[in-house]
Amino acid sequence: AQRQRAAEEAARIIADARRSHDEHLRSTQEQRARHQSLSGEHATTSAHLEHEAARTAELERAALESLGLSPEALLEQFGPDVPLPDGSAFDREAQVKRLKRAQSEMQALGKVNPLALEEFAALEQRHSFLASQLADLRGSRADLLKIIKDVDETIERVFAEAFEDTAREFVHVFQRLFPGGEGSLELTNPDDLLTSGLEVSARPAGKKVKRLSLLSGGERSLTAIALLVAIFKARPSPFYVMDEVEAALDDANLGRLIGLLTELRDSSQLIIITHQKRTMEIADALYGVSMRGDGVSLVISQKLARED
Repeated sequence: AQRQRAAEEAARIIADARRSHDEHLRSTQEQRARHQSLSGEHATTSAHLEHEAARTAELERAALESLGLSPEALLEQFGPDVPLPDGSAFDREAQVKRLKRAQSEMQALGKVNPLALEEFAALEQRHSFLASQLADLRGSRADLLKIIKDVDETIERVFAEAFEDTAREFVHVFQRLFPGGEGSLELTNPDDLLTSGLEVSARPAGKKVKRLSLLSGGERSLTAIALLVAIFKARPSPFYVMDEVEAALDDANLGRLIGLLTELRDSSQLIIITHQKRTMEIADALYGVSMRGDGVSLVISQKLARED
């Protein structure tokens, strides 16, 4: 019985020791697992801290390079405790959105051109050159417009004076070529002399018509001669050349025209191509072309004695 009790006591002690050993082992394993977990967290935390430290150093270097401000000055002037320029408090979320929007707009601008300043200087020089050229062109245009205006005014003045003198002479010449008749010159557009046309009104004695298209061939020819002689008298020239202007005239009208030609001869030289004998009689010299028997043309001339 005593041996049995001793064996039971020994078994109980062994069981307690084993149980204590198991508990200690489990506790050790739990502590080891907790230690490993803490080691992993510590390693993660250390890595995160190292990453943050590197990022902070990078930001500080970037701020110093791009802005020229130290971290202390940057925090002092633009820290989260410093109010915004509009007086509102710093809102990180709003500023992050603003930063993203600014970055997006900056990205939309494209790459930075390092030669932009040189290109701008060249374009500015080109712009200055073109601006000066444009100013010269505008000045030249203004000068040309002024010259054109002066020329137009001179033309209008000279034309108005010439028309007035010609119209006055036409009335007298027409009355000499058409005794008892009426003739006049009128402008189709008196308000614009540069584009105005000329209308000739002619009414021989005993007729009611005034349009040239309703006159006979001789009357139209004589009216045209009256206009030419009126121009000759209004603005005399050293010489005149006329080619068979009296071919369609009868003897009476030819006599009146010869009287006008005689007056013109006193101040100008007349060269008249004619087949009329009466016109040749008032000439100082005659020039003609004759054909010899051998078919060769011969130019002949004859000076005539004219009674003064």
